[in-house]
Amino acid sequence: MNEPILSAGDVTAGGRAAIPIHAVGAADWPTVVETLSPSTRAAARVARFAGKPGDLVLVPAPDGAVERVLFGVGDGAGAAMSARALPARLPTGDYGVDLSGGPAWVLERMADIALAWAFGAYGFDRYKQERPQAPPRLVAPDGVDVRRIRVIAEACALVRDLINTPANDMGPQHIEAAARALAGAYGATVTVTTGDDLLEAGYPAVHAVGRAATPPRAPRMIEITWGAADRPVVALVGKGVVFDTGGLDIKPSSAMRLMKKDMGGAAHALGLARMVMGLDLPVRLSVLIPVVENAISGDAMRPGDVLASRKGLSIEVGNTDAEGRLILADALTRAAELDPDLTVDLATLTGAARVALGPQVIPFYTADDALARALAEASTTVEDPLWRMPLWDAYAAGLASDVADIKNDADAWTQAGSITAALFLQRFAPAGSWVHFDIFAWNPRGRPGWPVGAEAQAIRALFAVLEARYR
Repeated sequence: MNEPILSAGDVTAGGRAAIPIHAVGAADWPTVVETLSPSTRAAARVARFAGKPGDLVLVPAPDGAVERVLFGVGDGAGAAMSARALPARLPTGDYGVDLSGGPAWVLERMADIALAWAFGAYGFDRYKQERPQAPPRLVAPDGVDVRRIRVIAEACALVRDLINTPANDMGPQHIEAAARALAGAYGATVTVTTGDDLLEAGYPAVHAVGRAATPPRAPRMIEITWGAADRPVVALVGKGVVFDTGGLDIKPSSAMRLMKKDMGGAAHALGLARMVMGLDLPVRLSVLIPVVENAISGDAMRPGDVLASRKGLSIEVGNTDAEGRLILADALTRAAELDPDLTVDLATLTGAARVALGPQVIPFYTADDALARALAEASTTVEDPLWRMPLWDAYAAGLASDVADIKNDADAWTQAGSITAALFLQRFAPAGSWVHFDIFAWNPRGRPGWPVGAEAQAIRALFAVLEARYR
């Protein structure tokens, strides 16, 4: 992540005063405009500024430099994340939000605005020879917990970096390296089981999905443990398919293009773990990440194969392109052995979730009504869009197999692909509080603050719930 993201105080290092940003709501604009100087009113008129979300005016000083900024925030308190757009639209410099006017919620949610700014300052330029200019900096006012903002922003940047990195540089061994680095930074322990050792260790489904990959990219099960043993156990499970060809049920090239992001669940689990450890949440954290490449070779699993699982249930492979739920089955079974107070799994699991809710709203599934209400509230509060979907029991019949205990692809009559995937996982999930997120982890449409590429989704709302539950 580009540094520095934020600096506390009224001025940036070096003593240069910050350029003020005036947040203006649409309802306030007719009054505000009357208080402005003639030159500022003229600049606003040319830019057709009306205080609508995203409206922007750079007011020039006599020497041509930016003297002040007008930024439209609309009229709702749900506009903090609109500040993500500012770093991409402002020239390099030091800026501070003017808290002397504007909507009251701006002062109340300054920390969220600062966090949005940090998200908007993110860039992925690892493979570019020409590096972009340094992003503008925000000078956070007194009272804003800059350290907290950094922890959350850097956790989300970790998620985006891992997902943005192409599969040739983000194989199973690279996910392992990232997990080891994270564990080392916070004094956590990490164990990794690799290749054929997965069979002896009791992860047959993980082995079956990943065994077709070349030896350096062998499948593995990663487990990170952090926190005192007497604290409530929170298990985070993340799908780590570093590239998904679809297996022998091979994807068309158009569907394979973005499959470097199929390890997005693993990236999100690591990012959420970084928040938990970095902000010292009083829990016993277990991060369980099955990591595979769904490759094609003579040893690849076949449609019609029946696989063993850690839980003991046999699984008929109806479609080799429904591999994520197979590796999650073993990982969720391992989570159950830890007797968790709460289990969260995150996975880029189905295209059906995108058909239902698109790329920006993330469906989640849980039988815990209190947890669902807490997630819905947190989603609105931190502007991290989530939507509860039903675990519709009647569709579970579509997972019945003629030759095994369960199959990994539901009958066509069910139609609800995201729901049936969640119902499959529910068969392996720990008893008690469990929630499944079918994330997308990608911005398909570029706009200021949201460039095309990886996106961190659901984990800010999740962390808010964890803090309320355990702090």
